[in-house]
Amino acid sequence: MSTNSRLSQGNWIMSLYSELIFPRFLDWVMSDPVLTKYRQEVLSQVSGEVFEIGFGTGLNLKYYPKHLQKLTTIDVNPGMDSVAKKRINQSEITVDFRVLNGESLPMADHSFDSVVSTWTLCSISKVNQAIEEIYRVLKPGGKFFFIEHGMSDESKVQVWQNRLTPVQKIIADGCHLNRNIKQLVENHFQILKLEEFYEPKFPKIMGYMYKGVAQKSC
Repeated sequence: MSTNSRLSQGNWIMSLYSELIFPRFLDWVMSDPVLTKYRQEVLSQVSGEVFEIGFGTGLNLKYYPKHLQKLTTIDVNPGMDSVAKKRINQSEITVDFRVLNGESLPMADHSFDSVVSTWTLCSISKVNQAIEEIYRVLKPGGKFFFIEHGMSDESKVQVWQNRLTPVQKIIADGCHLNRNIKQLVENHFQILKLEEFYEPKFPKIMGYMYKGVAQKSC
């Protein structure tokens, strides 16, 4: 078998894993009750026109405020669509779900009052560009609500996060263990509230959480 053939076969296998197997595995892992608690805390505060980046399998959907009538969402992985559609069809919220990359959004400037990201910034390749896009589509004074995992505040844990991130990116569809979420958000937003903590249920290398609210300047 030629080198090109092996590369093509390898790409096909990775695509199969990413679009068929990983969405269902992700849905199982991210349905954990501990993570659900954090979802509820973050989503309870959103209001107005809402945009969610990294919709995944739609696990956030039933935790949005009851008054929310419409939600615009994106996810780069087309394999999420079949799982997410079941939740969309069961929801009273009108969902505009698009398969898009968060690094380049077609939405106009100043379109949304709230943007939501739950465990998504870890997986976007050009994460700074994606955060710039979040900032752009928010209205002046609009808020960015997030819960993410990332770089620990312990140097010994950071060493292992850096070592294992290349493997994590392969098995978890681009996920990085070692991103400093506070720094990334602060580069663009004013942080209004931020909690950094370990979730005890998970290993330290993947259990350091950043939960917060940031605001676009008026």
